[in-house]
Amino acid sequence: MGNFKDNNESNYRREMEGLVTWCNENNLSLNVSKTKELIIDFRKKGRKHAPIYINRNEVERAKSIKFLGVTITDNVSWTSYIDTTIKKAQQHFFFLSRLRKFGMSIRSQTNFYRCTTERILSRCKMAWYGNCSALDCKKLQKVMCTAQTITEANLPSMDSIYLAHCRGKAANIIKDPSHPSNDLLQPFLSGRRYRSLNACTSSFSNSFCPAVMILMNRVSRLK
Repeated sequence: MGNFKDNNESNYRREMEGLVTWCNENNLSLNVSKTKELIIDFRKKGRKHAPIYINRNEVERAKSIKFLGVTITDNVSWTSYIDTTIKKAQQHFFFLSRLRKFGMSIRSQTNFYRCTTERILSRCKMAWYGNCSALDCKKLQKVMCTAQTITEANLPSMDSIYLAHCRGKAANIIKDPSHPSNDLLQPFLSGRRYRSLNACTSSFSNSFCPAVMILMNRVSRLK
């Protein structure tokens, strides 16, 4: 078992060295000070991971990183990101209240909400909403309820927004043969059902591809 771990680490180091060599040969430079290492390991028995070196400089190991505006933690918990997102969304409630005070129509208030608050809450939602905790989902829904109270409009729930985004994304993937997930979202020969992915963990089963396949099969049964 020890030899297996050593071989994995040595292979990983060789891959990193190959990446650095490729970058140097293609006139690309890796900035070590801006490079972070994030280790996601769900094993109960933790183990020490060898550090990564770029040009003999050790890469800093981080507990969380921000990618495309979304904070990813080493335990894949979205609570920190959701709390930050909710604070940003709530900053627009003042302007939403002013629109109501100035006598703007419900339609105008709804448009403002969808272009500001809902847009912030829905950012990259397909990547994280499926694995939100029940408490985080309640926090997000509470923001929507507050906006609904202010505007007095019937606003869509967080679940309905997420499902709509999933359907739209799945439709775009099916139309694009060059997409990496295009083969996964192809129906059986009957054209009625999509194949389901075997998921050993709840985190994977709640992620985009397995969840959207279940959703599309559910819709096909209703037709």
